[in-house]
Amino acid sequence: MNIMIVGVGGQGTLLASRILGNTVIAEGYDVKVSEVHGMSQRGGSVVTYVKFSDKVYSPIIDKGEADIILAFELLEAYRALPYLKKNGTIIVNNQMINPMPVIIGAMEYPKDIEKKIAEVANLKCFDAVSLAKEAGNIKAVNVVLIGVMAKNTDIAYEKWVEVIKNTVPAKLLDVNLKAFDLGYKFND
Repeated sequence: MNIMIVGVGGQGTLLASRILGNTVIAEGYDVKVSEVHGMSQRGGSVVTYVKFSDKVYSPIIDKGEADIILAFELLEAYRALPYLKKNGTIIVNNQMINPMPVIIGAMEYPKDIEKKIAEVANLKCFDAVSLAKEAGNIKAVNVVLIGVMAKNTDIAYEKWVEVIKNTVPAKLLDVNLKAFDLGYKFND
């Protein structure tokens, strides 16, 4: 299974990859994780590859190989689209964060991204920010997205919760458990 997690620096992509990686390790899989940071401290792109199987030899996901893409922002989802395999699934937070060229007026934010993605992928695009706010912290978008993805795996709900309890700092645990639950139950 090849999963890409894409977002903008500061959105929690690395915590999401740790939760995912730790969960599949707990299920007995061989896991490889690779992180790519592009000026992440300044709002640049962050990409994490998570690959798991009985045996994984390389952490890198090439174009056309991702089974699932978790995208924390629309433009990042669109940028990652070439990596999604045919009939792959892309789970997207519909938030739009202006990159620097848009902020300085050199470019416009691309139009109709959601429509363009839906034409070529199995798209689940929704307002994860609202669910994170409902959980108690806007920064819990990452765990909301993990919850939505987790619902579509064969891994038991309880296993995900156990890993979150062992991965997330205690002071943020309640919010993250609620965020996971809201994501998991989204569209039930």
